[in-house]
Amino acid sequence: MKRLGLIVNPVAGLGGRVGLKGSDGVEVQQKARALGAEPQANVRAAQALVPIMAMRSDIELLTPPGEMGETVARQSGFSPFVLGSLPAGLTSADDTIRFAREMLACPVDLILFAGGDGTARDLYSAVGDSVPVLGIPAGVKIHSAVFATHPPLAGQLAASFLQGKLTRLHEAEVLDLDEQAYRDGTVIPRLYGYLKVPYRRGLVQNKKAPTPAAETAQAEAIAAQVIDGMLADVLYILGPGTTTRAITTRLGLQKTLVGVDVITRQALVAADVSERQLLSLLVDHPACIVVTPIGGQGFLFGRGNQQISPQVIQKVGRDNIILVCLQSKLNALRGQPLLVDTGDLQTDQLLSGYLPIITGYRERVIYPVKTGEANH
Repeated sequence: MKRLGLIVNPVAGLGGRVGLKGSDGVEVQQKARALGAEPQANVRAAQALVPIMAMRSDIELLTPPGEMGETVARQSGFSPFVLGSLPAGLTSADDTIRFAREMLACPVDLILFAGGDGTARDLYSAVGDSVPVLGIPAGVKIHSAVFATHPPLAGQLAASFLQGKLTRLHEAEVLDLDEQAYRDGTVIPRLYGYLKVPYRRGLVQNKKAPTPAAETAQAEAIAAQVIDGMLADVLYILGPGTTTRAITTRLGLQKTLVGVDVITRQALVAADVSERQLLSLLVDHPACIVVTPIGGQGFLFGRGNQQISPQVIQKVGRDNIILVCLQSKLNALRGQPLLVDTGDLQTDQLLSGYLPIITGYRERVIYPVKTGEANH
């Protein structure tokens, strides 16, 4: 009988929709909750467990108590072996490391974890390359290459690996940022090490790749095209990134590099907004969303821009989404589709299909967009 370890970081992703750009640290978590943030990690973990349920009589599931895994495992129909104890209240990185090491000692055949880059770092600290690990994407910033592209695919990969149908292991990068520097607009990923990950092309996300500094002219051409098409009575919701920042630079406005801002053609309406602020603005104004995919990964929504939530996307409408991208970013995807993982399947399906992308002045391409779950 195979042994599967499950670890859930219950606060992963907590700061996303409220615009905090991360969830590391007790103060940030408390602030996120005060702003109305609701934990999503256990929801994402439940989605990942669905494909594994068919083989639950053939595996032993080991998990920490309570919200770090036991609760969602039982709700999903498993009878897990619960490791140790956990005081009520806020969990910490030390808890993740402790339980991962207990799993390593058991041992387990695979550790499945729900979290973001910080949780991946904790797993690397605990187990290194001693046991295969696979991430369920549940964080705000997910730059590492140890995550499945969508929660159900994490479950599919885990099931295939435990059944012996998938034997390929890939050394995947664990990357993370200094969250405070990230909030201040400094994006400097650091490589912490490598985890062994069950791998199938298209089911595991790539690491984030930076935008080449030499492509400023193309970004300016994209900005000119977007501005030429702007309407005076429409709000423009600008997602993170240097390509969208070129739009505000051309207009003489400031842009929050790693946040979401709202502008009209001549003015900044709101900077570094949360989901709640966006929904408030959308009550009285028509709007467009301008986003650029994450380099190397191809994600449009669900990675680092959770403020543009499913509810925001549905209010704005698919036809009012403007995609902008450097041609080199598209070329680097090597034909793989752009991805969406908003946390809401209906919204993901709404976005799927073919969409135009502005790649220069009077230059557009038509490109496929799929849900992370459908990319296989």
